[in-house]
Amino acid sequence: MTAEAARAALTEAARAALCDAYRTLGRRGLMGGSSGNVSMRHEDGMLISPSGITPERIEPGHLVATGFDAPAPGASSEWALHAALYRADPARGAVVHTHADACTALACLNEPLPAFHYMVAGFGGDDVRCAPYATFGTAALAETAVAAMRNRTACLLANHGMVAAGPTLEAAMAAALDLEMLAGQYLLARSAGQPRLLSPAQMGAARKRFRTYGANAPA
Repeated sequence: MTAEAARAALTEAARAALCDAYRTLGRRGLMGGSSGNVSMRHEDGMLISPSGITPERIEPGHLVATGFDAPAPGASSEWALHAALYRADPARGAVVHTHADACTALACLNEPLPAFHYMVAGFGGDDVRCAPYATFGTAALAETAVAAMRNRTACLLANHGMVAAGPTLEAAMAAALDLEMLAGQYLLARSAGQPRLLSPAQMGAARKRFRTYGANAPA
């Protein structure tokens, strides 16, 4: 196989994986209509979903190859958000942004997801921050998200939704799905009373355990 054929095969596989991820977000209820976008670092830029397409309709040819300095025609309106997150951390290989119900509800309260459950530690800290509100699709929104995701794998976006990232598409998807589950559980707990939060020491112990847990365990 020539180098050109190998690159083409990798691009085809990446496009198929992103379409599968987009459809999964729809099936799991994290993406209503076309209110979300996914991307994957690819070559010198990224592949990103377009604006205005539903999970049921997306096909590999709809995905847009673009750089980090300016969006290619057809790229998602949230291109700047994805590009800024990749520029801020070279280890990020994929980004997922949705308006998932529970995450968006909590974001509309302008509150972080606190240490109500040890799994919050899996996002890198004692909470999942909520970035201040900024107009969608703007550089200002991208900047607030980068700050909120410093040393984190996800954040809430005030009055907007959520964003998650990871070294791989699988990791970014797992972070997005876990965040929506935890946000729903936190809101459910709040409806019954005031959740007891874990201490910094307890969260630190949880983060230490996560380093050797399951797929994260060293070989």
